[in-house]
Amino acid sequence: MDPAFVRAAAFFAGQFGGGGGGALVVRHHGRIVVDAWAGYADARGERPWTPNTLAISFSTSKGPVSTVMHRLAERGLLDYQAPVAEYWPEFAAHGKGSILVGELLSHEAGLHSARAAGRTPEAVLDHLGVEDRLAARPAYRPGRPAYHALTYGWLTAGLARRVTGLGMAALVQREVAEPLGVSGLYIGRPPGRSRDIAELVGPALRVSVSAGRLLVPIGGRLGIRRSAARALYVPGFDALFRGPDPPALDTEMPAANGLFTARALAALYAVLAAGGEGDNGRLLQSSTVEAMASVQSRVRDDVLGIPMRWRLGYHQAFALGQRSPRAFGHYGFGGSGGWADPESGLAVGYVTNSLGALTTPFGGLTLFRLSGLIHAGAARALAHD
Repeated sequence: MDPAFVRAAAFFAGQFGGGGGGALVVRHHGRIVVDAWAGYADARGERPWTPNTLAISFSTSKGPVSTVMHRLAERGLLDYQAPVAEYWPEFAAHGKGSILVGELLSHEAGLHSARAAGRTPEAVLDHLGVEDRLAARPAYRPGRPAYHALTYGWLTAGLARRVTGLGMAALVQREVAEPLGVSGLYIGRPPGRSRDIAELVGPALRVSVSAGRLLVPIGGRLGIRRSAARALYVPGFDALFRGPDPPALDTEMPAANGLFTARALAALYAVLAAGGEGDNGRLLQSSTVEAMASVQSRVRDDVLGIPMRWRLGYHQAFALGQRSPRAFGHYGFGGSGGWADPESGLAVGYVTNSLGALTTPFGGLTLFRLSGLIHAGAARALAHD
């Protein structure tokens, strides 16, 4: 371990005294400077966490999924400035024909209502049906940023399916995991790896993800709270993720049921931090990485109540006590997340099954604090060079 990052590693190691486990990998200019894991992958504390443990990572899933979309755009299968309906004709229903691919990727499609996906847990398990229902819905205030917390995954999957004929689970493998040479990036349950999947634990799991204090937006205005309820609430949705064999693993829910290792996430974001090139060659052209990391909106998000600085599928990588305007990635409910900072050369993958009480729809306080300590470590490493 690089001594400059000892404080971050020590903070990570202290997170799992109350149960659960996790892993943290930090890369600095491609070099692994932290590779740590701790705690347990089950509620009973019988399965120690390992580097191969896969964590259900909720909205962290949007990072690899968005990378798929940029790989498709780079090959000419998608154009950010083209209407979604050019590729997905059914999407034009109810006047949505002018909504652009770039607007969909930056949460400006006006289709953030999770209830439009399905009003029961069983309905949202039918991912093909969800894609069709979302395409047929009218948009609400398109052109304004409103976090598509759950619907983002189905919308991007539906669009990608129309230009490739493949679902998002297969595309994440073909377009991201295989080119990177990693075996820890999945949408849904991978064949033969059920024993590697960590069981979710912690107080957040006992509270409905819709109505509890956990998913209240940062902004306090009534209109924002109503938008948050639309974006985050499907009755009984939390039950899909409970227990040692949750039903959510056996569908494609690309904004929520990603299963990742910290090593795989860090490998992906290390490539993005380096302009698209990594140990296995070039994943994306540097011009594509520059485009996907460019801020698309700076105004308050209608669901979350704060400016998110949405990129094309990623958000500002928040860090306590540090200002890193070029850092981008995606955090998830419960605390997992990954990010890249082209300016400092940092890349981070953090996964956990411990859903603490202090979390938000896009990350937890642990990751915010960890990210600040990691940035500080990079500054110390630079000072010692």
